[in-house]
Amino acid sequence: MTTDRIALTGLRAHGRHGVHDFERAQGQDFVVDVVLELDLGPAARSDDVADTVHYGELAESLVAIVTGEPVNLIETLAERLAAACLADQRVRSATVTVHKPQAPIPHEFADVAVIVTRTRS
Repeated sequence: MTTDRIALTGLRAHGRHGVHDFERAQGQDFVVDVVLELDLGPAARSDDVADTVHYGELAESLVAIVTGEPVNLIETLAERLAAACLADQRVRSATVTVHKPQAPIPHEFADVAVIVTRTRS
Protein backbone atom coordinates (compact mmCIF):
# COMPACT_ATOMS: atom_id res chain seq x y z
CA MET A 1 0.00 0.00 0.00
CA THR A 2 1.36 3.40 -0.95
CA THR A 3 1.31 6.50 1.20
CA ASP A 4 1.25 9.10 -1.55
CA ARG A 5 -0.39 12.42 -0.75
CA ILE A 6 -1.76 15.50 -2.41
CA ALA A 7 -1.87 18.59 -0.18
CA LEU A 8 -3.83 21.76 -0.83
CA THR A 9 -3.16 24.37 1.85
CA GLY A 10 -4.31 27.88 2.58
CA LEU A 11 -7.44 27.80 0.42
CA ARG A 12 -9.33 30.92 1.47
CA ALA A 13 -13.05 31.56 0.96
CA HIS A 14 -15.68 33.83 2.51
CA GLY A 15 -18.49 32.00 4.27
CA ARG A 16 -21.33 32.74 6.66
CA HIS A 17 -20.84 29.97 9.19
CA GLY A 18 -21.19 30.34 12.94
CA VAL A 19 -23.64 30.24 15.81
CA HIS A 20 -23.95 34.02 16.14
CA ASP A 21 -26.31 36.11 14.01
CA PHE A 22 -23.55 38.60 13.16
CA GLU A 23 -21.39 35.76 11.78
CA ARG A 24 -24.21 34.80 9.43
CA ALA A 25 -24.92 38.41 8.45
CA GLN A 26 -21.35 39.64 7.91
CA GLY A 27 -19.58 36.41 7.09
CA GLN A 28 -15.85 35.92 7.46
CA ASP A 29 -12.93 34.24 5.80
CA PHE A 30 -12.24 30.56 6.37
CA VAL A 31 -8.97 28.88 5.45
CA VAL A 32 -8.97 25.23 4.42
CA ASP A 33 -6.12 22.73 4.24
CA VAL A 34 -6.64 19.23 2.85
CA VAL A 35 -4.32 16.25 2.59
CA LEU A 36 -5.50 13.37 0.42
CA GLU A 37 -3.99 9.91 0.54
CA LEU A 38 -4.12 7.97 -2.71
CA ASP A 39 -1.92 6.03 -5.09
CA LEU A 40 -0.21 8.54 -7.39
CA GLY A 41 1.60 5.80 -9.32
CA PRO A 42 -0.93 5.63 -12.18
CA ALA A 43 -0.68 9.40 -12.77
CA ALA A 44 3.10 9.35 -12.54
CA ARG A 45 3.28 6.58 -15.14
CA SER A 46 0.72 8.05 -17.55
CA ASP A 47 1.57 11.74 -17.01
CA ASP A 48 -2.17 12.35 -17.47
CA VAL A 49 -4.20 14.56 -15.12
CA ALA A 50 -7.17 12.23 -15.63
CA ASP A 51 -5.29 9.64 -13.55
CA THR A 52 -5.11 11.78 -10.42
CA VAL A 53 -7.19 14.17 -8.37
CA HIS A 54 -7.29 17.47 -10.23
CA TYR A 55 -6.47 19.89 -7.41
CA GLY A 56 -7.91 22.85 -9.32
CA GLU A 57 -11.29 21.11 -9.59
CA LEU A 58 -11.03 20.03 -5.96
CA ALA A 59 -10.41 23.64 -4.91
CA GLU A 60 -13.53 24.76 -6.81
CA SER A 61 -15.61 22.12 -5.06
CA LEU A 62 -14.30 23.05 -1.62
CA VAL A 63 -14.82 26.79 -2.17
CA ALA A 64 -18.41 26.10 -3.27
CA ILE A 65 -19.02 24.34 0.05
CA VAL A 66 -17.42 27.10 2.14
CA THR A 67 -19.34 29.83 0.30
CA GLY A 68 -22.54 27.78 0.19
CA GLU A 69 -25.13 26.83 2.78
CA PRO A 70 -24.20 28.14 6.24
CA VAL A 71 -23.71 25.80 9.19
CA ASN A 72 -23.35 26.53 12.87
CA LEU A 73 -20.13 24.64 13.51
CA ILE A 74 -16.86 24.40 11.64
CA GLU A 75 -16.97 20.73 12.64
CA THR A 76 -19.95 20.35 10.30
CA LEU A 77 -18.18 22.33 7.61
CA ALA A 78 -15.08 20.12 7.92
CA GLU A 79 -17.25 17.00 7.62
CA ARG A 80 -18.82 18.29 4.39
CA LEU A 81 -15.42 19.15 2.96
CA ALA A 82 -14.06 15.70 3.82
CA ALA A 83 -17.03 14.08 2.09
CA ALA A 84 -16.28 16.11 -1.03
CA CYS A 85 -12.67 14.91 -0.95
CA LEU A 86 -13.77 11.29 -0.63
CA ALA A 87 -16.19 11.64 -3.55
CA ASP A 88 -13.27 10.66 -5.78
CA GLN A 89 -13.04 6.90 -5.34
CA ARG A 90 -9.25 6.97 -5.66
CA VAL A 91 -8.91 8.90 -2.41
CA ARG A 92 -8.35 6.50 0.50
CA SER A 93 -8.41 9.12 3.24
CA ALA A 94 -8.74 12.87 3.61
CA THR A 95 -7.54 15.10 6.42
CA VAL A 96 -9.30 18.45 6.42
CA THR A 97 -8.38 21.44 8.56
CA VAL A 98 -10.78 24.36 8.74
CA HIS A 99 -9.25 27.53 10.20
CA LYS A 100 -11.49 30.30 11.50
CA PRO A 101 -9.05 33.21 11.91
CA GLN A 102 -11.73 35.75 12.84
CA ALA A 103 -13.53 33.55 15.38
CA PRO A 104 -15.44 35.62 17.93
CA ILE A 105 -13.08 35.08 20.84
CA PRO A 106 -12.58 38.05 23.17
CA HIS A 107 -8.86 37.35 23.58
CA GLU A 108 -5.86 37.57 21.31
CA PHE A 109 -5.24 34.26 19.54
CA ALA A 110 -3.25 32.97 16.62
CA ASP A 111 -5.69 30.45 15.16
CA VAL A 112 -8.73 28.31 15.80
CA ALA A 113 -9.05 25.19 13.71
CA VAL A 114 -10.90 21.92 13.52
CA ILE A 115 -9.14 18.92 12.01
CA VAL A 116 -10.98 15.81 10.82
CA THR A 117 -9.62 12.71 9.13
CA ARG A 118 -12.02 10.48 7.24
CA THR A 119 -11.10 7.17 5.65
CA ARG A 120 -12.94 5.27 2.98
CA SER A 121 -14.79 2.38 4.56
